[in-house]
Amino acid sequence: MYKTIALAFTALAGFVAAAPTTIIQQRGLTDAYHNYKGDGSAAAGWPDAAAWGKFDGLWAVNLPLIQQSCGWNGWGADNSAEEISNIKDAIGQVAKETGVRARFILLIMMQESKGCVRVPTTNNGVVNPGLLQSHNGSGSCAGVNPCPKSQILQMIRDGVAGTSSGPGLKQLLAQTVAHYGKYEPAAYYAAARLYNSGSVDYAHLENGFTSVGCYASDVANRATGWTLAPSTCS
Repeated sequence: MYKTIALAFTALAGFVAAAPTTIIQQRGLTDAYHNYKGDGSAAAGWPDAAAWGKFDGLWAVNLPLIQQSCGWNGWGADNSAEEISNIKDAIGQVAKETGVRARFILLIMMQESKGCVRVPTTNNGVVNPGLLQSHNGSGSCAGVNPCPKSQILQMIRDGVAGTSSGPGLKQLLAQTVAHYGKYEPAAYYAAARLYNSGSVDYAHLENGFTSVGCYASDVANRATGWTLAPSTCS
């Protein structure tokens, strides 16, 4: 939140290129990147609702990254099978609690931490811990192995429901839905923009202010299956 951790996954490309390809094709998802700019609308070229993958398909194509992201980034032991199962369960539980779609939670988690339960806490003016790099939340497993189920749930809850220090996806999505007048993909892209930068230029979602300009475009690409293909956004 309010930044993005730099993640290098080039060495995983060989592994992912083989195994997930069949899954991607079967589920209509594509590991490709398009540099989206503008207001987040289909008219501006952004993915519409029909182009978004379902949760199960998006989970499947991201699973190889979730399985290896901790070790690859030097953040400690890779997620165990139990930790991964607890992540999936926590996303489903918090989605029900808050009304925020599970697949949107998954997309933001992959953008923020690649699903590594031991992701470090960052501080670029705001303390951002946990799987969703929440706004000064209490959930974190940085340096902790194994990561308790309760902490995994807290990390997801902090990022989605918000904390006493700042909003989560639920509040930010409510703000963008109020702007557009309805739930539509552009509202999710704008909410992602707000989650990263704290501000949004609705006409130019590539405007990162002092944060990551590519953030909303990245999330839009993740919604259609992007995982490891080279980004064309800089």
